[in-house]
Amino acid sequence: MSNCSQRYTYIIVGAGSAGCLLANRLSSQPENRVLLIEAGSWSASFWLKLPVGYYKTMNDPSVSRHFATEPSKGSGGRAINWPRGRVIGGSSSINGLIFIRGQHKNFDDWAELGNDGWSYRDVLPYFRKLENFSGGNSQFHGQHGEFQVSKLRNHHPDCEAWLSAAQQYGLTLNQDFNAETTEGVGEYHLSIGSRWRTSSASAFLKPVESRKNLKIITNTLVTRIIFENKKAVGVEIISGGHRQIIHADAEVILSAGAIQSPQILQLSGIGPAKLLKKYGVKVISDRPGVGQNLQDHYQMRTIVKMRSKTSLNNQIRNPISLIRMGLDWAFRGRGALTVGAGQVGGAMRTRFAPTNAPDLQLFVMPLSVDKPGEPLHHYSGFTSAIWQCHPKSRGSIEINSPDPTANPKISPNYLDDPLDQKTMVEGIKILRKIYRQPQFCDLWDTEIVPGDYVKKDSEILQAIRQGGGTVYHPVGTCKMGIDSAAVVAPDLRVHGVTGLRVADASIMPLITSANTNAPTLMIAEKAADMILESVR
Repeated sequence: MSNCSQRYTYIIVGAGSAGCLLANRLSSQPENRVLLIEAGSWSASFWLKLPVGYYKTMNDPSVSRHFATEPSKGSGGRAINWPRGRVIGGSSSINGLIFIRGQHKNFDDWAELGNDGWSYRDVLPYFRKLENFSGGNSQFHGQHGEFQVSKLRNHHPDCEAWLSAAQQYGLTLNQDFNAETTEGVGEYHLSIGSRWRTSSASAFLKPVESRKNLKIITNTLVTRIIFENKKAVGVEIISGGHRQIIHADAEVILSAGAIQSPQILQLSGIGPAKLLKKYGVKVISDRPGVGQNLQDHYQMRTIVKMRSKTSLNNQIRNPISLIRMGLDWAFRGRGALTVGAGQVGGAMRTRFAPTNAPDLQLFVMPLSVDKPGEPLHHYSGFTSAIWQCHPKSRGSIEINSPDPTANPKISPNYLDDPLDQKTMVEGIKILRKIYRQPQFCDLWDTEIVPGDYVKKDSEILQAIRQGGGTVYHPVGTCKMGIDSAAVVAPDLRVHGVTGLRVADASIMPLITSANTNAPTLMIAEKAADMILESVR
């Protein structure tokens, strides 16, 4: 093992959604020497740039690392695949493009838990700062940030019909989920520029990679954080088969995500003492909350077979239609090649909603597949899906070994809480009612998933257990707060040590109601501000 002679002001672990933004902001001050470490590498893959390319990249081992959950009752005894981006840009390079912040109440709830400075009013300026919204500058949107966000680019007649049917059911039309409220139905915003995907890499890192005070090293694994008297002073890495230590004069910042940030903390001696001792890890700080509080959105889809051949299932297999799609995207930046993981959808309250906020998120696509990333069905399919905005079930992430290359044990405990079960069953019933509204009922003839034969609540729940899955939103495993279970303080400094912060989705004390990429970027933006302010 060798010590690297080069010293840095800040070391950022992970060049994902949060890490790329942090590297940009911290290196904007010439006096800061910033090192960004990524286990993956740069990639020029066309599929990482094409908006709809996530259908290929999310299962591509060259840019995605695949974790698997423990089999559980909640998932019908199945292990669930959790792909995470292993490339510059992280999961922002392979996600389904949906750019939604969540309910205002999400952030007010964080503040009410003792996290001063994290209310919606507090975080809105950071959302606006990072955003370059095609709809222009406003009270809710920014137009001068680096991260390009656009309105829907593909208007499909079946999705328009579903929106009309949802309104017939009783849901209101919402023109902007990132404005006053997420409640109602409408079109989703997407992380797309004029034609290409916007990732944290393209928005924040690529434009500044040549800064003399910023160094980016790739294909490098951080094995642990180095401490001196409970102060983080650097990291140990493996690069090219060699171990070495790199020093940080000011801070080490973990932005490795909700799976690997707690894993690195545990391997570094910060976590539940009993767990660490089991694997021979020296305890630096006994923090029982590290790896706990795991939350994710568990999704269940319904699929119906359409009478017409308007589904993208049909269009993808038609050579002429494919050519039209390519031309539409190349010349107008629109059409089916800009499709996100949901074209339209929304949020609503079921009869089980514990507050006056929506407890159910809806996503709709004019296509159908067995699993995300797999080939489209040969029939004309249409999908609508639901997940619970704020699941009560909690899981955990724990090291299985002192080996930093070994995957940790992931136990999401999906559908462990009875409220989660009731809400999901209710969601399927609601989707079925929307399908049967006058504006949509004549467009389809057969329910493929879960199937017309699935009628009783117990049968629906069993179908959800056996056929549901993640929407790739793990959060919460390095919870922010002031209680004994919290891992980081409201300034994102790790409790019990100095010189160390966590800034990524793992710090969310409660999961946001919808997709998590936008709030993760906001966390990084606010973290950068707090770090720079602390030295002024």
